[in-house]
Amino acid sequence: MRRSSTALLPIVTLACVAATCLQAGAEAVPALAAGTMSARSGAAPTHQNPMALSLPDGETAASCADPTAIHGVGRDRYWYLYCTTDALTATEQNPDGSLVQHGVPTYRSTDLTHWTYVNDAFPTKPDWVGTANGIWAPDVVHRDGRWFLYYAASDTPTATAPTGGGSAVGVATSSSPTGPWTDSGGPVVAPQGRWQFDPEVITDRGSTYLYFGSYSGGVSVRELSADGLRSDPASERQIAIDNRYEGAYLMRHDGWWYFMGSATNCCNGALTGYGVFVARSRSPLGPFTDQDGVAITSTRVGGTPLLAQNGNRWVGTGHDTVVTDFAGQDWIIYHAVDRKDPYYAGQATYTKRPALIDPLDWRHGWPVVRGGAGPSDSVQPGPVAQPGQRATYRAATAPVEVPGRLIRSASTSFGGSALPSSLTWVRQPDASTYSVSGGAFRWQTQAADIHPPTTPLASVLAEPAPRGDYVLQTTVAVDTPATGDGVNYVQGGLIVYGDDGDYVRLTSNSIFNTRQTEFGKQVSGQPAGAPTYGDMVVGPVGDTTTLRIVHRVVAGEHRYTAYTSVDGRHFVRGGTWTADLGSTPRVGLISLGGSGFTSTFDDLRVSTVARR
Repeated sequence: MRRSSTALLPIVTLACVAATCLQAGAEAVPALAAGTMSARSGAAPTHQNPMALSLPDGETAASCADPTAIHGVGRDRYWYLYCTTDALTATEQNPDGSLVQHGVPTYRSTDLTHWTYVNDAFPTKPDWVGTANGIWAPDVVHRDGRWFLYYAASDTPTATAPTGGGSAVGVATSSSPTGPWTDSGGPVVAPQGRWQFDPEVITDRGSTYLYFGSYSGGVSVRELSADGLRSDPASERQIAIDNRYEGAYLMRHDGWWYFMGSATNCCNGALTGYGVFVARSRSPLGPFTDQDGVAITSTRVGGTPLLAQNGNRWVGTGHDTVVTDFAGQDWIIYHAVDRKDPYYAGQATYTKRPALIDPLDWRHGWPVVRGGAGPSDSVQPGPVAQPGQRATYRAATAPVEVPGRLIRSASTSFGGSALPSSLTWVRQPDASTYSVSGGAFRWQTQAADIHPPTTPLASVLAEPAPRGDYVLQTTVAVDTPATGDGVNYVQGGLIVYGDDGDYVRLTSNSIFNTRQTEFGKQVSGQPAGAPTYGDMVVGPVGDTTTLRIVHRVVAGEHRYTAYTSVDGRHFVRGGTWTADLGSTPRVGLISLGGSGFTSTFDDLRVSTVARR
């Protein structure tokens, strides 16, 4: 993982340059095969996602969730990849039919694209770790001649809870990046009634810090002891609010520390909307703010989308790490879900999460993936993974969709005292619950939603969608408190509606103690037990928030991309859902999720699509 290149750090950086890779006295490993060595000259090889993870029996591993990667030291020319505890294939089964779980499978590579399985870091769990779940989200660093593998112990037994106890952070050490690993014998961060997941370790100005946490409790940081085996509870500081981020990754670039955190559900099959968000600070201890200046500790949660699904086969693009190749190009490694093949064979709801790699570029002080194009699915220029190779990747700025010509017959600023005749109701609410005046449409939130067969089903105010590509936009204020406390899932915003079982919607939403923008997809006809609703989040919520859905038809598929803005001028782009909403979809507004509040809409604008 990439660390600060300016501080005098005891932890080796991922940006392994030739001089440091040949330092005297460092660990040596067997030389590479002659054919591999010859590939170090000339252009860097191409790659295509997902990364290929070869197993001893010739199969390819189906999953590498929560990946972390690091380059060897000394004469070691290998890169190493570590994954969360998971099944590697659908064919390796226990007697009861469940899939065999591998404790932190480890791979190595010379090109950052093709990987060979080495072993499991944890063939057996440490004695203090429970049996209810796995060892998750490894983070590996090199320090003082030793390798440290930090991990989330998702279950720790106690006297009152022998299984299913609290989560903690542990660490194991080794003289080699492939083990064998010796566990420290106890937690670095002990259970404390919250989710102690996803460790991340960095060093800055002589101090080493451990970041950890997830939705329950948020993300925190502690200072580590000199030996790296303990943390100081008194040093703990909150980095990100709860109910938003997990999988923290920290990196330094041009004098800034960048926090990258993943949001929403990691493992929801084809409806996974997981994505990575970024904020920055001059200090690794924060406060971290996004491109809109909103803090990730705010109840109106900050965070600028960095990595989001873009409409190709990859969804749920999250839990990242970053490496720097020998040409100085940053690369983001992350897991994703193939929406066309989301589950292990024979396992109805067990989501596969293969690992992907794409270039990470820098624009005006902020990172973007592949020039803003997002995850790749075709053959791409690969990283310069060995000295002497020539870089072939060149960053280019991806175009952005913006409103073109306003379609006046489908747009309204809610003048007068009545709704325009173009907008009609699906399940008209009581007339006392909505009104039009002063250039705004006010609609009380309903104690209902649109998740059949759940009842009651909420109302929808909509009109026929234009043919072809279009932009749908509104500015809305939902008067739930900024903290969101006690009004979970009360929301108002946009919907593209096929029917009650098939739609996409973008709303200003209360999520537990936070306010966030949520972009959801409902789909019918799913197999028994499979999810029918998935969500992702976008930019922060303001007093008023402008929401935008861009619809485009690409290769016969309907793609819906979310944009949000807190000032109505600067928009941040979120993720894309593909959805078949039938031959006569409608576009419009919703106000639902609980009673007692009001969504106030300034307008409903429908435009053609332009690109810039």
